[in-house]
Amino acid sequence: MSDTEEIEIVQTEEVFVEEEEEVYVADQSEVKLFGKWEFSSIEVRDISLEDYIACKGDHATFLPHTAGRYQVKRFRKATCPIVERLACCLMRKGRNSGQKLMACRIVQHTLEIIHLLTDQNPIQIVVDAVINSGPREDSTRVGGAGVVRRQAVDMSPFRRVNYALYLLATGAREASFRNLKTMAECLAEELINAARGSSNSYAIKKKDEIERVSKSNR
Repeated sequence: MSDTEEIEIVQTEEVFVEEEEEVYVADQSEVKLFGKWEFSSIEVRDISLEDYIACKGDHATFLPHTAGRYQVKRFRKATCPIVERLACCLMRKGRNSGQKLMACRIVQHTLEIIHLLTDQNPIQIVVDAVINSGPREDSTRVGGAGVVRRQAVDMSPFRRVNYALYLLATGAREASFRNLKTMAECLAEELINAARGSSNSYAIKKKDEIERVSKSNR
């Protein structure tokens, strides 16, 4: 091999490396969850919950694990990314507490399954499920000295989001308990049904029950 041929090969390799680096930089310009799912196209279709479902702008993250101190001050957890809040809700029932890497892995597998089943952005499915699963009305105990009755009250947007996440995680946990299905499969099924408003979802059934009881106590 002559010297001129060797120089040409080296030059072509350098050009190839430069092109690779440019592509890598372009990919890093936008924040994507797990390097796959975009936040820019997400819509919160309920105007009352826009401030409490954090999924855009500064709340876009690569992982649902920001290690933020959201419990320090009241209402600060409203700024926690919604996918991370879902991961935190999976760490319930003593034996799972503190295992956030396990919860993140379950959420990652769940989003993959949702994308395969619906062919949509799975973050949008999660947001729609949260919007559909939060009860809009609840009943509280009123009275004292032995005379207690229940009174219907409106539920705040913040509590609606909190309750929706609790119901979705509880439904998935109960479905996967003593079952061949994995937690990720059960959570994906629960989120898809809730996003569609289907009564097959544990969260939707509970929401309808809560609203029915509160309607009778108006």
